[in-house]
Amino acid sequence: MVRQLRPRTIYIGTMGVKEYRATISKHVRPDDVVLEVGCEWGTTTDLIAQVAPDVIGTDISPECIERAREMRPHLRFEAIDAFDMPALLGLGKSFSKIYVDLSGFSGYASLLDLLSLLNMYTYTLQPEAIVVKSRSLKTFAHRCIPWRGEPEAEDAR
Repeated sequence: MVRQLRPRTIYIGTMGVKEYRATISKHVRPDDVVLEVGCEWGTTTDLIAQVAPDVIGTDISPECIERAREMRPHLRFEAIDAFDMPALLGLGKSFSKIYVDLSGFSGYASLLDLLSLLNMYTYTLQPEAIVVKSRSLKTFAHRCIPWRGEPEAEDAR
């Protein structure tokens, strides 16, 4: 029998920036090490830092990162693609929480890409929780009903 790794990461799906930021007070602790992916100018990164000072904001856009650094020189920002796992591992941190705000992944057409990214973070970075700002993911999750019944006899074959 092959034993599979069973991650303990929980996923918190949010719609919009207001919900995304509201999770900070409930899910972030002072001892957390937090990664924000898709930080743009660092506003949410700064809010996270007010609770957990060990936070890094990343964005694919060097221009956004430059502006974030100018606006918030007390925080760490890095220009990294969300899918660049070697670069994320190169940050040298063991992240307990990951915040993901990728506006380009907000529609259903990008849902598989987003799920792939979450899976990669779960198995490689192994955070306690990932907070995701994605209307399509939250809508999909709300429509999912986990089956808890016994398998039919014909399904067992």
